[in-house]
Amino acid sequence: MSSMTENREESARRAAPGPYLAGVAHVVALELKQRLRSRGWYIMLAIWFALTGLVTWLTWASWSASNAFRRDFGDVSGTAFTGPGSLIFEVVLAFVLLFALLVAPALSANAVNGDRAGGTLAILQVTLLEPGQILWGKFFAAWAAALAFLVASTPFLVIGVALGGLTPAYILVSVVMLAVEVGIVCAIGVGISALAGRPLFSIVVTYLAVAGLVVGTVISFGLGTGLTQGTVMANNPQYREYAPLQSEPTDAAYTCAGPLREQSAMHTERVAWTLAMNPFVVVADAIPYPDRTSQQNFTSIGAIEGISQAARQAMAGPEGTTACVNGKVRPTYLGQKTPLWPLGLGLQLVLSGLLLWLGWRSLRTPARKLARGTRIA
Repeated sequence: MSSMTENREESARRAAPGPYLAGVAHVVALELKQRLRSRGWYIMLAIWFALTGLVTWLTWASWSASNAFRRDFGDVSGTAFTGPGSLIFEVVLAFVLLFALLVAPALSANAVNGDRAGGTLAILQVTLLEPGQILWGKFFAAWAAALAFLVASTPFLVIGVALGGLTPAYILVSVVMLAVEVGIVCAIGVGISALAGRPLFSIVVTYLAVAGLVVGTVISFGLGTGLTQGTVMANNPQYREYAPLQSEPTDAAYTCAGPLREQSAMHTERVAWTLAMNPFVVVADAIPYPDRTSQQNFTSIGAIEGISQAARQAMAGPEGTTACVNGKVRPTYLGQKTPLWPLGLGLQLVLSGLLLWLGWRSLRTPARKLARGTRIA
C-alpha cells in the first residue's frame, strides 16, 4: 500500500496540470450533483430570494417615507433629493454578506468528514485521485454552492444599480469582494472539515471561526482601545448656529479659537489593525466611494460606507478626528489614504490556506494515525 501511494504521488508530480485539474473537476461535478438532488437546496434558495426581496422593499419604503417627511417639513439640509439606488444596493449588499457568512459554513463544514462518516471518502481515496484533488474539488464545489445564493440576490442588486447613483467600479468591486469573502469562509470550513472527526464538531468550530472574524475583531478592537489612553493638543471649537433638524456640523461648520491645551483621547490608530480581518471591513474598505471631503452637507451614507468611515476614523486616530486638534479644523468625512483591506484580506488568506494545508495532510494515505472511532470505509 505504501509503495503504491509513493508511485501515485511520483506519477502525479510528473503529470501535466491538465489531468490534475480534470481530477478536481470530477470531484466538483460529483459534489454538485449530490447537492442538486436535494430538495432542501432549492427551498433554501427560495427562502433566500424572498428574504432579500423583503429587505429591498423595506429599504425602498423607508427611503420613500423619509423623503415624504422632508418634503412636508422642508429640506433643511439644502441638498437635492437623491435616488434610492445607492441605499438599496448597500443595504442589500450588507444583508447578503451577513447571511452568506451564515450559509457558507453549513455548505462547507461537513464536506470531508460528512463523507468520512458516510463511508464514501475512502472510495475516493483508493482511486487515482490525489488528496489535493479531493480537497480542492470539495472547496470549489462548496464555493460554487455558496455563490448560487449570491446569484439569487443579483436581481435586487440590479434594482439598486438601475435606480442610479452608482459607478461600474463600485458595483464590480463590491460583488467581487463579496464572492472572495464567501470563498474564504468556504475554505475555512473545508479545512476544518478535513481536520475534525465529527461533522457536528466541524460545523460548530467553523461558525465560531466566522464569529471570531465578524464579532471577535470588533471586541478585540474595543478592548484594545482602552489600553491606548493618551492626550492631544487642541483648542476650543466654536460652532456656527444652525436651523432645527440640521445635520451634524461638517467641514466648515466651526472655527478653532483659544490656546492649545492637553485633552484626553484614545489613540485608536494603535489597535486599528485588529479590525483588518473583519469581512465587513474588508468589503467596505475596498469599495471606491465618491470623494465627499469637499461637500459642505451630506445627509446620509449607506451601511457599507458607514463601516468604511468607522474603520478610517479608527486608523486616523485622534489626530485626524478630534475637533481643533493642533488648532486645525478636521473634516467630517475622511478620504481613503491608506487602505486597510489588503492587510485583512492577506491575513484571511493565510488563515484559510493554513487550514487547507493541514486538511491536505490529514487526507494523505495511508493514514498513520486516526482518531478513536473514526470510520475507515
